[in-house]
Amino acid sequence: MSFINPLKYAYLAIEAWFNVAFGSEWNPLYNMGRLTFFFFWVVLISGLYLFIFFDTSLSGAYASVEAITYEQKYFGGVMRSLHRYASDAVIITIILHMFREFALGRYNGFRWFSWITGVPTLWFVITLGITGYWLVWDELGLYVAKMSSELIDALPLIPGSMSRNFVGDQVSDRFFTLMAFLHFLGQPLFLVAALWLHVKRLSFVKVSAPQGLAIGSFIALLALSLAEPAVSHQAADAARVPAVLNLDWFYLNVYPLMDYFSAGHTWVITLSITFLLMILPWLPPKKAEPAAEVHLDHCNGCEQCADDCPYDAITVQARTDGAKFEHEVVVNPALCASCGICVGSCPSSNPFRQKNDSLVTGIDMPQRPINEIRDQMDAAIAKLKGDNKVIILGCEHALNFSSLEADNIQVVSLFCIGMMPATLVEYALVHGAEGVFITGCRTGDCFYRYGNVWMDERFDGERQPILRRRAERSRIKVFRAAITDKRRLHKELAEFQNHLKSLKQDQLSVKKEGSHE
Repeated sequence: MSFINPLKYAYLAIEAWFNVAFGSEWNPLYNMGRLTFFFFWVVLISGLYLFIFFDTSLSGAYASVEAITYEQKYFGGVMRSLHRYASDAVIITIILHMFREFALGRYNGFRWFSWITGVPTLWFVITLGITGYWLVWDELGLYVAKMSSELIDALPLIPGSMSRNFVGDQVSDRFFTLMAFLHFLGQPLFLVAALWLHVKRLSFVKVSAPQGLAIGSFIALLALSLAEPAVSHQAADAARVPAVLNLDWFYLNVYPLMDYFSAGHTWVITLSITFLLMILPWLPPKKAEPAAEVHLDHCNGCEQCADDCPYDAITVQARTDGAKFEHEVVVNPALCASCGICVGSCPSSNPFRQKNDSLVTGIDMPQRPINEIRDQMDAAIAKLKGDNKVIILGCEHALNFSSLEADNIQVVSLFCIGMMPATLVEYALVHGAEGVFITGCRTGDCFYRYGNVWMDERFDGERQPILRRRAERSRIKVFRAAITDKRRLHKELAEFQNHLKSLKQDQLSVKKEGSHE
């Protein structure tokens, strides 16, 4: 077993407990990216408030921060503390987000771009926090300034010696104002550009945290701000060596390394870690799956697949084959995740079509076309024996369903549950299955982001192509599970079979009553 498998199992077990505590919608482990954006907003709003009262001169910076902290009753101090703790929370959520993607194997293959653009984003956030500590211009700010200058001086591409500015207290107001400009405007602009690049290749990006989770997080920040307010050290004085420095380890963790290594060696360590993180998606490289293919002879240009693609891999253009339809879709292989969600989106994927011939749809996966899926469904139904015959439709990225198979239970697995045409469920019920049990990635945690969401909306009639009303909903069960949920999955499946047995008994009772009449 590889290292990633037990790590994934352990992480999914932790997420299961969080689901119990928070529910899938408010599970913070499912919303780390969105929580990061929420904390950015707290940092921005509190930072704008602090900027109003901040003196960007060297001589006035420390005094202005002290005035904000102590002379504005509680409000100024709370805003400063919110700024500090929300900034720390940003680092926590980013690191947890990265760890989650690694633990669940969601960092390589088609996801390489999001991963390698996320790593520099962490750098931008950390450097932004470093200049923030610099601007307070207390003993810690002076320490940060000196250590940062030594690191910059160690870079061979940058001439001169910044650290000389801090020998004999030679820092000028102009230089300090420049640092303020970088913190308040320059670095945030770079960070916004990095965040935009990070999510550029994704569709339906949500940047707002669930309301309840956002409120709870803010209350926690506020409580921490009141219980442990952020305060300054003594004013910066190059002639005095501080006895104690309370480092913010989220942002200033690199500086203690310089007590043991030179600035050059510290760069080697930090850049080596960064380089390792950047190349992780190719250690080892993940084989790319074939991209979706468009069959214009069966495409009416409805654009539903383009609307549903979670990775913006499908675009719409004017028709090129002379057909009566106005539009056609085009797949960008470089962006395609090979998830098959587009197959489930296509109305031509209806398995009731072309029953005596090969089923061809408007957009399909060449490695597993819809006709093959229908053939597998037919074969699975033919194998069913006994009572309470059930077809399981599951996602291959959730768990191995083969252990569930029995004489009266057969499995048809898909790349993603969103790949399933809604009519495939009806098809199974019409052709011999007494029930259809649908499972896959946990709610709120689809491997391909929106497979679960689109399936639910198709079943609820909110998204085309819908599950038709004539499909017997009482014979359809949806229970989503991960590899750590096998026991619950077996229990839910057994209960579903008992439910089917009850339905059959009820139908027999109705028939007997009708015959007596």
